[in-house]
Amino acid sequence: MHEAEVIQNTVSPVDGSVVTSISLNTLADVDQALDFANLAQLAWRQTPLAQRQEYCLKAIDALLSHQDMIASELSWMIGRPIKYAAKELAGVAERARHMVKISEKALTPISLPRKKGFTRYITREPLGTVFVVAPWNYPYLTAINSIIPALLAGNCVILKHSSQTPLCADRLHQAFIEAGLPKDVFQCLHLNHKNTERLIASERIQHVVFTGSVKSGACIERAAAGHFHSIGLELGGKDPAYVCADANLDEAVANVVDGAMFNSGQSCCAIERVYVDDEIHDAFVEKAIALINEYQLGSPLDPDTTLGPMVRASAADFVRQQIREATEQGAIAHVVESNFPSSREGTPYLAPQLLTNVNHQMRIMTEETFGPVLPVQRVHSEDEAITLMNDSEYGLTASVFTTNPKQAIKLGEQIEAGTFFVNRCDYLDPALAWTGIKHSGKGYSLSQLGFETLTRPKSFHIKHG
Repeated sequence: MHEAEVIQNTVSPVDGSVVTSISLNTLADVDQALDFANLAQLAWRQTPLAQRQEYCLKAIDALLSHQDMIASELSWMIGRPIKYAAKELAGVAERARHMVKISEKALTPISLPRKKGFTRYITREPLGTVFVVAPWNYPYLTAINSIIPALLAGNCVILKHSSQTPLCADRLHQAFIEAGLPKDVFQCLHLNHKNTERLIASERIQHVVFTGSVKSGACIERAAAGHFHSIGLELGGKDPAYVCADANLDEAVANVVDGAMFNSGQSCCAIERVYVDDEIHDAFVEKAIALINEYQLGSPLDPDTTLGPMVRASAADFVRQQIREATEQGAIAHVVESNFPSSREGTPYLAPQLLTNVNHQMRIMTEETFGPVLPVQRVHSEDEAITLMNDSEYGLTASVFTTNPKQAIKLGEQIEAGTFFVNRCDYLDPALAWTGIKHSGKGYSLSQLGFETLTRPKSFHIKHG
């Protein structure tokens, strides 16, 4: 019995209109995609690395050639201001080209010391077919982190994008077609949750990469249970920043506010809680409020807009509820919502906010917010700051702002996070491993280490006759 065709609409946060309608793939489509991918991988793994590199670089160039169209689509699908939308592709190019650059070294066999009568070495073998499940908030960046190194390593890739950003999967697929990539080496599917889980549970998948919520990550693990293929999970965050008394105040404010507000705070590594030394707390708050009030909330299609709507009204309402609960518990809200006339209850348009007098009994300091809110807590010592920064179920990134880098490193050695920043935040350097601890996930991507998650070691132990 054939599955009935299901049409999925993507609704824009800009004005509630339907951006695109996608026909969801069926279970039969999943089976076919897996068969085609596994067959194509037999030849792809034998393709010289230089050719795989060339295909990847051509695909990135093809993607960039459609930059204006892609920027417009991003604004409509997720509400990112048009003045920033195209910058994501610049990040995609940076990361992809870096991974191409380091791929030869990352995939070179490991030679062992000479042993009389023996030759010994370890190769990095492709896993087979990799399933990438990408989120909507940074739809190209998060996907490319795994797609490019997976292909470079000799794997085939099947991509499933968020229902909010289906056009991103289509654009990536189109880019690889324009690059001349052999058929079925890269495929994209539009799936419902049930068929996504069925694909994850397939014995014909060798690795799953997922970026999204903790709840969804748990679903991924359950679907994969008992099948023994590997999983990489990048999940939530409640990333902290600590502003020391000796920090360059203007730079700290600029970085922290941007880290909290960019993309309307909808980033796994956004700054979601700030601890400021008592000595400079009031000055920090005053400068941060002034900077936040400079944001222009409105339609992302307006070139003057610097803060767009959240992805949907329910997401904005969740943030509103966190703010209300915090103020009812004693937090002080410093940004007047009427300064942002586009902000309206029941819509994705949400005014930014800065809260003080917060503490860890409030959800705003412990539960992921994923919105344009900056809660600021006063601290009186480094020990207090470290204790509070570590008081979280998450551990993606953490930042310290100080003019004393040696002391910052000592603090960083005590902070529980996958990436530790000094005097910056909310940034992925492709030369560094991107990883999280606790409920922020498991596994890692980017850097030379990222290739290890997409390959397996194979040992050669040769005795000479």
